[in-house]
Amino acid sequence: MIWEWEYGPGEEYLVGGADPAFVAHVEERADELVRAAEALYLDGTAYQGDNPKGATAHITGGMFEYLLVVRHNRLYIRQITIY
Repeated sequence: MIWEWEYGPGEEYLVGGADPAFVAHVEERADELVRAAEALYLDGTAYQGDNPKGATAHITGGMFEYLLVVRHNRLYIRQITIY
């Protein structure tokens, strides 16, 4: 199963009105994190442990909070902060 990421409560809620260049940075970093999770958890649907704790990704101009749900093969972006 392929890993993907999505905006937790919804894209418009999290990035509505944000600078498109900043949103591109968020999405690039999310892509990197998904590739790393895919390498670490080869078959997320068979994963038996606890999910990792939420984390913060720092990017140019801000940061975002995310959560990995291994059994869903998903990274959820939960909050975005623009400096």
